[in-house]
Amino acid sequence: IGDIEITPIAVDHSIYGSVAYLLEADGERIIYSGDLRMHGRKPGMMHDLVASMKFKEIDVLLMEGTHFGFPDGQKETEYDVEAQITKLIGEAPELVLASFSPQNVDRLVAFIRAAIKTKRILVVDVYTAFVMHLIRNEIGLPQPGQDECVRIFYPKAFENSVERKRLQKISDLFIESRIEWSDVFADPSKYLMVFRPSMLRMDFENQLPKKTLCLYSRWKGYLEQPEWLDTRKAVEQSGGIIEVVHTSGHIFSEDIIGFVKSIAPKRVVPIHTFEPHLFCEQFENAWPLQDGEACDHAVVRRCLQS
Repeated sequence: IGDIEITPIAVDHSIYGSVAYLLEADGERIIYSGDLRMHGRKPGMMHDLVASMKFKEIDVLLMEGTHFGFPDGQKETEYDVEAQITKLIGEAPELVLASFSPQNVDRLVAFIRAAIKTKRILVVDVYTAFVMHLIRNEIGLPQPGQDECVRIFYPKAFENSVERKRLQKISDLFIESRIEWSDVFADPSKYLMVFRPSMLRMDFENQLPKKTLCLYSRWKGYLEQPEWLDTRKAVEQSGGIIEVVHTSGHIFSEDIIGFVKSIAPKRVVPIHTFEPHLFCEQFENAWPLQDGEACDHAVVRRCLQS
């Protein structure tokens, strides 16, 4: 773009297709990390990124720092999470609900593989089915209408919006694989079902099969929202439980330190963090800028003095 050369570099993140950017102009180089991590299904991407920068002098690294200031937790990898999911589904006597973001393709793959290993039919909503349809040429996933192990549930929230949002083509795409809630409720032990709290009231009429297991695979903070408090109550009334099985889509603190040291930039600028000052504790060349602040010489002097 003009005199700036921009190179996108694929990175591992919970959202499929994420990239970092290398920007080169006037003999200088900036890396924008975007959101990334080292503990997903594709750690090789990160090693490739580091290796590709080995002989390049990086002037500034704009580095995400989500986990600076937050506990890293147990630091499970995506493969660890898949193993936990598979074990819990295998032990579950009745229906298993799965709450996660379908855009988190690593997690979607984990639930698909777990369904296959435990010989359950995977029931997904139309949104999830469309995500699977969009990436079908890039990842070998079972497809609705082609694989008997996948069925499609049409939530009322979706059906009510088909005309208004002009979604008829998407609706028609999966109609042959449609399954009703009454089918799932009649034989719950056969199914692993993608779940949203809105389904509880609108589709399930606040009733769940006995001993329903809900696998919650999101940020824990959402569990305190009203819709999840209602869901927890319904699951408990069924005699079931909610199990949290999750790992972060963002790079852990110790991996941030290792990654920055591997890139060895002249300056590292914290982004996407509530605790930019923690970069100063870890890196002598940290450059914590405020939003909208120009990188002039006065800022450089202030950063060096602090």
